Amino acid sequence: MNYDQSKRGAMHLKSNSVPLGKNAFFHDQSGVGLIEVLIAVLVLSIGFLGMAALQSKALSNNNSAMVRSIGTIASYSILDAMRVDLAGVRAGDYDNYTVTVPDTWGEPGDCAGLGQGSALTRTHQNQWCDDLGSLMGPGTQGEIVSNGGGNYTITITFNDERATGGAAAQTMITRAKL
Repeated sequence: MNYDQSKRGAMHLKSNSVPLGKNAFFHDQSGVGLIEVLIAVLVLSIGFLGMAALQSKALSNNNSAMVRSIGTIASYSILDAMRVDLAGVRAGDYDNYTVTVPDTWGEPGDCAGLGQGSALTRTHQNQWCDDLGSLMGPGTQGEIVSNGGGNYTITITFNDERATGGAAAQTMITRAKL
């Protein structure tokens, strides 16, 4: 660079002179700190959105796992009721029994009259239907199939549309020997 020395000994640029001071080299960098802060806020915002999405998926999967656990409990519940009602089991009242919780189900007792067989068997079947309705929701289907020799298969089909990556209709199968 060509510099012109004035009478006082200070150095100035020849054309369009801008005095060289102690901040001359940093003059073009004003606002860089603000850009760094904005980029940091952007990165943190994306991170927080990712964490929120992760929490949402975790809650959804946790709900799905809870419904599956409830389905297992409901399967064992009807099997225990069948153990109590061995006369109904021997009479075949539980064989090939299917119940679907009505879409209009709103509270326990809305499944009354759906059972088959003796009074005790109907009570157990209606209670099972109410349990499926209150724990797994309307539209849930329960099926009891006799495989012979005291072996039974309990199948519960339920709506699991809130599960991540899952289909709406899910099926649980429990096999037991009475």
